[in-house]
Amino acid sequence: MLDLKTILIVTLATACLQATVWIFAWRAWRHLYELKFLAAGFVAMAAGVSLMLLRGGDPTGGAIIIPNLTIKLGLVLLAEGLARFLGQPRYSWIGMSLLIAHAAAWSFIVAVDPGNIAARIHTSTIFTVTIMSVMCLGLARDRMQPAALRWTTIAVLAEYMLASIVQSVLEIGLPAGFRSAPVLADRNAWYLLQGTLFLLALFACLLFMVSWRLSLDLREKNDSLSREVQERRRLESDLSVSLETERALREEQTDLMRIVSHEFRTPLVIIRNAAEMIGLVGDKSPEATRERLSGIDEALDRLFTLIDRFIAEDRERVYRPEPIRLGSVLDDVKRHFARMGSGDRLEVAAEKDIIILADAEMIMTVLINLVDNALKYSPGHCPVSLAVREEPACLIIDVRDRGMGIPEGQRGKVGRRFFRASNAATTAGTGLGIYSARRLLAYHGAAVDFEPQGECGTAAVVRFPLPADCVPGPVGEHVTA
Repeated sequence: MLDLKTILIVTLATACLQATVWIFAWRAWRHLYELKFLAAGFVAMAAGVSLMLLRGGDPTGGAIIIPNLTIKLGLVLLAEGLARFLGQPRYSWIGMSLLIAHAAAWSFIVAVDPGNIAARIHTSTIFTVTIMSVMCLGLARDRMQPAALRWTTIAVLAEYMLASIVQSVLEIGLPAGFRSAPVLADRNAWYLLQGTLFLLALFACLLFMVSWRLSLDLREKNDSLSREVQERRRLESDLSVSLETERALREEQTDLMRIVSHEFRTPLVIIRNAAEMIGLVGDKSPEATRERLSGIDEALDRLFTLIDRFIAEDRERVYRPEPIRLGSVLDDVKRHFARMGSGDRLEVAAEKDIIILADAEMIMTVLINLVDNALKYSPGHCPVSLAVREEPACLIIDVRDRGMGIPEGQRGKVGRRFFRASNAATTAGTGLGIYSARRLLAYHGAAVDFEPQGECGTAAVVRFPLPADCVPGPVGEHVTA
């Protein structure tokens, strides 16, 4: 037979076990501070049930009121913890007001009519229905927990409220000498038994809620971590791009310095040759001396121009396009090689004098490098031709020699920095002349290709776009023609 004391022992064990679980849960997840209210609620219920077990067969008024009030305090703490956990309005004042009213009502009933159990049951029913209605309201408003779990918890609370109401209704109609069925020896035992089952169901619902909350927090942390990883990757990519840009700029600067250093040699050779000729001629030929001095003066002017353009001034102003007469540039090229002592080997031919938008110093440097390269790798008695012709939307400048040519498999590599063909090992050079020509032509949107010239020799063909509405430079600047 399940008497009242047996059911109280089962209820006490259940409440103690649940209180222990929630205490450990709160200590494990301190950021969920709401769990301490749940733990306190179950502790209060376990304390109230234990006080019921300890009172004697003829309890005093305090022994009747205090255990019941302690259990009601546990219910208020559960409602407070659930509201905090769901982030809903707590209505703490309702719970405190009900506790005070409940204590006053039971004290009055016990003092006036200690045997009136029905009045005490009706008061407990009002308390229970009010507190659990507040809990149901918070669950109905919540949108964090799954709907199925919220409504299951509401159903559990509604079942206990209904059981409390049924007990009150039955107390009204029961005769004074009513005795329970043999299975439940006390007429209140069935209510306490379903209360124990209610605690188990509510415990399971709360446990699932906490699990869902932890799972949600974990997903949010994973999403936050994923966003942080993506942000770090983006920053790493930006840093990599910045470093790559800086490296490209440094290479650009280094390449420019190599090109300028290479181009310094040409005017210096003119100065050296002129100085040697002055030493040989001396005062014998004032006209020759004046001519050599003029060559030195022009070579020095070119050196100063290179310094001003490529070293002393802002790198962004390296490229300076302007309308120039190509015939004037060709005259300067012929005069240059005449002072170098190679003028008789250079044959210049142009269909007409064409005006182009270009950097005169860069175009002259390109032509000097191409012609010098052709002269260097051709036998001393063979001429080199420099021809200019105009095609639709394109200006063709080609430099042709009768030299050793370029091996078939290496023609595509000509123009790389420091590259020299395998058959040019015996000829002095640095491998920067054609490289600098390609770099300078890139400012104009032009390019140079090397084609075989019959059985021997090479043709360096420059294709210069004409007309050019927009001339691109290698560093991204654009000049409108």
